[in-house]
Amino acid sequence: MQNSDQIWRLVDDKRDDFIELADHIWDNPEIAYAEREAVAAHTAMLERQGFRVTHDVAGIPTAVTGEAGDGGPLIAILGEYDALPGLSQEAGVAEHRPLDVNGAGHGCGHNLLGSAALLAATAVKDYLAANNMPGRVRYYGCPAEEGGAAKTFMVRAGAFDDVDIAISWHPSAFSGVMEAASLANTRIDFQFTGRASHAAASPHLGRSALDAVELMNVGVNYMREHMPSDARIHYAMLDGGGIAPNVVQAKAKVRYAIRARELPDLWPLIERVKKIAHGAALMTETTVAFTVVSAVSNLLGNTPLERAMHDNFERLGPPPFDAQDREFAAKIQATLSAADINASWQRAGLPPQAGKSLCDQIVPRDAKRSQMLGSTDVGDVSWAVPTVQARGATYAIGTPGHSWQLTAQGKTPAAHKGMVHVAKVMAGTAVDALLDATLIARAKEDHRSRTAAQPYKCPLPDDVSPPIETKVAA
Repeated sequence: MQNSDQIWRLVDDKRDDFIELADHIWDNPEIAYAEREAVAAHTAMLERQGFRVTHDVAGIPTAVTGEAGDGGPLIAILGEYDALPGLSQEAGVAEHRPLDVNGAGHGCGHNLLGSAALLAATAVKDYLAANNMPGRVRYYGCPAEEGGAAKTFMVRAGAFDDVDIAISWHPSAFSGVMEAASLANTRIDFQFTGRASHAAASPHLGRSALDAVELMNVGVNYMREHMPSDARIHYAMLDGGGIAPNVVQAKAKVRYAIRARELPDLWPLIERVKKIAHGAALMTETTVAFTVVSAVSNLLGNTPLERAMHDNFERLGPPPFDAQDREFAAKIQATLSAADINASWQRAGLPPQAGKSLCDQIVPRDAKRSQMLGSTDVGDVSWAVPTVQARGATYAIGTPGHSWQLTAQGKTPAAHKGMVHVAKVMAGTAVDALLDATLIARAKEDHRSRTAAQPYKCPLPDDVSPPIETKVAA
């Protein structure tokens, strides 16, 4: 308990600086691989706090690390700071008010994610110095989680090779250890090329790339009945070939996101989608080319680290929300459906509680959570090193991810309280690992046992580089 009290005080000592950082990132939303202001602000804070800074990690200009301490084990704490396109929103209001109709916004809370992670890393740095302890902490400023797979590229480049354990978190409606459950995911662009012609005078001479895209989409939709129930496939039109209906479109491009519960289940799905694309090209006498944009692995759990993090949650208790926080959260809930709110409780594995707008408990580790899953590039880190993640309550129960409602709550007092709260949990977990060498040893053994039968295989093809210039859409 004494160690917890000290590390939590060190978090509180600098909370105001990091709340200011989180708000600055919220005010300057940038999408994947374009986070120049965000990485500059995080780099400036790393330098101000005395970290040893490494720029352009894995050749990515918006990735940065900061390390402190000497000798002993190395603890990684992971942050993110990318926003989402189209989610601009005025802060602190419970109605849809975009600041920029076409602008980006922090609809997944990554302004809080990076700031809380860096606050936790700073507290661990200060703890090591205050106690003259061996050990190192390294903050990872990671861009492009939203569809860009930056951590996968960083893992492939060896950025985590010397790390003993990794710790991260994500904003949520609830507080507790994050279940290690996500979908492996790849994003592939399918570029069809045909032959242009006059759609009225000589349609027989044209070969429509747009027709090929439409046929591919129909084929994939028929495939959905014959996939594993927890697999997911989505698509978005990137290029319809133009706006003239009297032209047979000679080019068209569609992006597919293909997801599966685990990597071995993903590969055959990818091949099936490619076969459908080839079939569409065959039917339209066009050609098709594939370009992998990004790919991530499913999350791998780690029982010793999850228990250690849960112990920190239990010692700390729930976030200190007050009546004003709950009042505003209730206003946000009034913009949501009952289904939104009930689904939030189900994802947490808790029975719905009427009238409750903010989290006031720690989710038990054995809660039976809903299995509706997304994807994250933290998955690849978890295959490289033992990894644990927290969920930190920062917004109203029921708030959908990637929504204007979530953006609106990104600078509220509740969001600030939640980010400081989870920073204490992460910092406390890191200190537990630094003080107890057996915890790291047990975490590594658990990791070895999980990867023995299925070693890590990077889902990115060797010839794929970070799409730094193309700025991946989420």
